[in-house]
Amino acid sequence: MNADDFPTPDADVETVAPESLKGRIDAGEDVTLLDARMQSDYEEWHIDGDSVESINVPYFEFLEDELDEDVLAQVPDDRDVTVLCAKGGASEFVAGTLAEEGYDVDHLEDGMNGWARIYERVEVSGYDGAGALYQYQRPSSGCLGYLLVEGDEAAVIDPLRAFTDRYLNDADELGVDLTYAIDTHIHADHISGVRALDAVGVEGVIPDASVQRGVTYADDITLADDGDEFAVGDATIETVSTPGHTSGMTSYLVDGSLLATGDGLFIESVARPDLEEGDDGAPEAAAQLYESLQERVLSLPDETLIGGAHFSDAAEPAADGTYTAPIGQLEAEMDALTMDEDDFVELILSDMPPRPANYEDIIPTNLGQQEADDDEAFELELGPNNCAASQESLAGD
Repeated sequence: MNADDFPTPDADVETVAPESLKGRIDAGEDVTLLDARMQSDYEEWHIDGDSVESINVPYFEFLEDELDEDVLAQVPDDRDVTVLCAKGGASEFVAGTLAEEGYDVDHLEDGMNGWARIYERVEVSGYDGAGALYQYQRPSSGCLGYLLVEGDEAAVIDPLRAFTDRYLNDADELGVDLTYAIDTHIHADHISGVRALDAVGVEGVIPDASVQRGVTYADDITLADDGDEFAVGDATIETVSTPGHTSGMTSYLVDGSLLATGDGLFIESVARPDLEEGDDGAPEAAAQLYESLQERVLSLPDETLIGGAHFSDAAEPAADGTYTAPIGQLEAEMDALTMDEDDFVELILSDMPPRPANYEDIIPTNLGQQEADDDEAFELELGPNNCAASQESLAGD
């Protein structure tokens, strides 16, 4: 049903901004959510947290003229409840219906679409290179990006198209020119912002090794080869080839202090190897990933920070609130990083999670092989990223 199709309850209900809900969850407040989406949508992707109680009762259960007592019994009547749905229409109706029954309720503005528009910038305090480094965090999908600011210049790594204006506005706020927009690889879970930023005068950069996948715009953009360096003020971003997740997977060493690993290594897991060549090519890609991790990543000094392009619910943020960790810490905590190659390959192939939602459309869109307007692009990337191997079997005791 469309939002306009729902009956209008007599009771008025307050609207909660997504940022306000996120603030309460971050503060550890007890939050009770009633998710009115279909069960399949809920099971694929919903708001979670240590202090969050999430209940799924689809909106159609509230459309009856006389509400079933079993439906009402699922909704706590001894606390405030925030109702949410996909876009805000169903949740307003459900919240109003419950308010008429005497429940203390409000509803989430724009639903999960509003939740997906939260994008936070957190400074990486452990970064000790030139300038300042920030991590962008998108809690709805776990997407991470990086903004290096040095002198009067800045560069963004793994930008999202949905937040093109945000990067430009942040650069203005910080008093710098955004000079580079850099991708680590052809992403499968979100629409890249590199071309959108390149179109407004920021130099777009993608790995040269990714072009062979069928990139259609390679002649219009800068290609980064292994060992290439990009100057941002007095800081340097060095290109480090780390294939495995994809054949063109590339990391970027930010002034010798943080390695932006894209989807190669996360602070709680390693990459899945099947999104480019499928199940048949996954064993070879997994072996390639092992070599990249051992020879190009773990060979760096132990104090080098790792910052991936994603985090999952299993990830524990650092003291500064960023999803970063020193290489030495990850090697000590993650069994997968100390195994021999055969055991590593067997482990990460043994329990692969579902592939990212809409990846079969997202990849060709990022290759330039098909088009999507801004609204279509935003809809494509809603949901979990699922670009990592299963976290449950990778960490140490």
